[in-house]
Amino acid sequence: MPAPPTPAFRALRHRNFRLFFFGQGTSLIGTWMQNIAQGWLVLELTNSPFWVGVVSGLGSLPILIGSLPAGVLVDRLNKHRVVILTQTLSALQALALAILIWTHAVALWQVAVIAVFLGSVNAMDTPARQAFMVELVGKEDLGNAIALNSSVFNAARVVGPSIAGVLISLVGLGWCYLLNAVSYLAVIWGLIAMRLPRFVRPQRTGSGWAQFREGARFVRGDRRVLALVTLMAVRSVFGFPYLVMMPVFARDVLRVGAAGLGFMMAATGAGAVVAALALAVLERRLRRGLVLAWAGPLFGLAVAVFAVVPWLPAVLLILPVTGGAMILTSALTNTLIQTLAPDALRGRVMGFYAFVFMGMSPFGAFLIGWGADRFGAPAAVAAGGVVCIAAALEMWRRVPEVPQLA
Repeated sequence: MPAPPTPAFRALRHRNFRLFFFGQGTSLIGTWMQNIAQGWLVLELTNSPFWVGVVSGLGSLPILIGSLPAGVLVDRLNKHRVVILTQTLSALQALALAILIWTHAVALWQVAVIAVFLGSVNAMDTPARQAFMVELVGKEDLGNAIALNSSVFNAARVVGPSIAGVLISLVGLGWCYLLNAVSYLAVIWGLIAMRLPRFVRPQRTGSGWAQFREGARFVRGDRRVLALVTLMAVRSVFGFPYLVMMPVFARDVLRVGAAGLGFMMAATGAGAVVAALALAVLERRLRRGLVLAWAGPLFGLAVAVFAVVPWLPAVLLILPVTGGAMILTSALTNTLIQTLAPDALRGRVMGFYAFVFMGMSPFGAFLIGWGADRFGAPAAVAAGGVVCIAAALEMWRRVPEVPQLA
């Protein structure tokens, strides 16, 4: 019999979560490989930072449109089956792009269309996967599960881009997409192998519109939840798009090529892994709201400094701070929102979370692409960091209840 897990990894005592954790860890390496490959592919096809931002934005546009109604559906459907379906469809889009690249048929419009397709899948996958987490571990271990999930997500951010940089340099972009398609088999197998209670469809208490309004009333009526959601929206529009511009910084600003891009993404992921593991270890000893209050301005500052430093070694020292602060803000916001949300509304509330966390990204991607074309990538990214600092400080001044959250 295996030794019992330490308190820092207590969510792993749940068999279903272990299956999900290790399966998703494998799949996410492939996902990060594709993320790097997409930016590089669009840059090769167009030679334009603007189109890098546009395609990234198109991939998030369906989440903007669909995540809120998806949250209503998630509260009605078997989340386990929904996640199996979305992961399967995600594997198929990666395989399609690999084939297009290897047959020399790939064009910008195809990359954009497939990005929209994947975004449509993610519009359902994100609220379903987030709401499904509590079914794997229960509320008591939810914060630990989210922290561990964040650590594996960012460990993949270290490994995936590093592999992608090597593959792009040696054998081409197609292998990034193919290996991503194969990697989805791990998480799909883990989902199928789970042993879950028989699904009981919840009784409907009104129309879909009435249920959506119920979720919206909860988010709007709780000052703490509204503050968390609003600030996440600001970071999604002005802060997180610095990742979209990474290929531009690697090729045109720092001039370090695909291999340098891999190192930059790996440095970001390394900082995020350390932050996520620290959160998993210390989660029960921390006042989550207070840590979040400090991490918000730190993230904006790190993004602004990264944007104006012209030397790769210095950038590789700054990016771990950026990644660490980013994961603290994201994981703590996720945990606090799920903790505050009633069980019956969790899918809808997480639909709002997906809406601001990923759905607002098109605005950020279009804005950063336009700003980079007009003023240069460093100026555009730095301005976004300054906005994040100001928004975090102002929000905590207006809603002092949030830093008090345990």
